[in-house]
Amino acid sequence: MPRISEPDAQPRIVVDSVRKSFVLRHTHSLKETFVAAVRRKPLTTQFHALDGVSFEIAEGEAVALLGFNGSGKSTTLKMISGVLRPDTGKVLTRGRVAGLIEVGAGFHPDLSGRENIFLNAAILGMSKRETEERFDEIVAFSEIEQFIDTEVKHYSSGMFLRLAFSVAIHTEVDILLIDEILSVGDEPFQQKCLARIRELHAAGKTLVVVSHDLNMVSDLCERGVFLKDGQIEFDGPSKEAVARMRG
Repeated sequence: MPRISEPDAQPRIVVDSVRKSFVLRHTHSLKETFVAAVRRKPLTTQFHALDGVSFEIAEGEAVALLGFNGSGKSTTLKMISGVLRPDTGKVLTRGRVAGLIEVGAGFHPDLSGRENIFLNAAILGMSKRETEERFDEIVAFSEIEQFIDTEVKHYSSGMFLRLAFSVAIHTEVDILLIDEILSVGDEPFQQKCLARIRELHAAGKTLVVVSHDLNMVSDLCERGVFLKDGQIEFDGPSKEAVARMRG
């Protein structure tokens, strides 16, 4: 069962009046730009990904960010992770944050799995000592022990994702951000990852999840924030948020 946070728990995440826009280009070459300019067509337009979004997430909560494509949920997650900054407003976090957003982004193809564990763990904020203490557990979870000293460029996509996810999921964190990562790998490994995430939540970690698997997020998370056109359409029990999205 999802873990319900205490009502007086201090916020781990504060998103306050956040706005974020992106410039969308409509030409892809110098020729297209010239033709569009001659025809007086706009070369770019503004896309408002987030428009005054505000919410808080308490310590120990598991919250699903829901919405259709282009609603702003992944942008919000990247704001919380620090990958993006808001144009206006502010995003505050308390504690160590790890994002399963672009898993393996810090991996180097010419380094072995062993070397990449230490490299990626350092990027995620772990000390060398912390990584050494968790090394055997990381490798065992990934199930690629026999390839751990092979260069990552020789890994299959499945092996790569297993190792990258294993490093991220064993990082000592207070806030865990998850973006569609459970859609990769075979079903047994997905279930294993989900079980690990449940363990972290039960231990009091704060979770923020983005996924198109509505059944999974409504089961994993007690709260859902439904975004539509860059604004909050609903913020409440996850099952109700899912029902509104489906409705």
